[in-house]
Amino acid sequence: MVVAILRRTPLRDWQLHGSSLGAVGLCIGLWIRAKTVDQEERGNAERRALFVGLWPVLLWLIGDALGEQD
Repeated sequence: MVVAILRRTPLRDWQLHGSSLGAVGLCIGLWIRAKTVDQEERGNAERRALFVGLWPVLLWLIGDALGEQD
């Protein structure tokens, strides 16, 4: 059902795969930034990096599902 809704949008599989790779870069950037902040803020910064780290798999799988619809 979600894939059918996404098929009606101009979004394509290669765009989601690219977004997935971008999310990996964002996660790495946030993780490096988390190591540079003071100890009080480090926990929140690391949680933010881990949260963003969950996105690449989701975006990649949605892109695969859109690609299989063709």
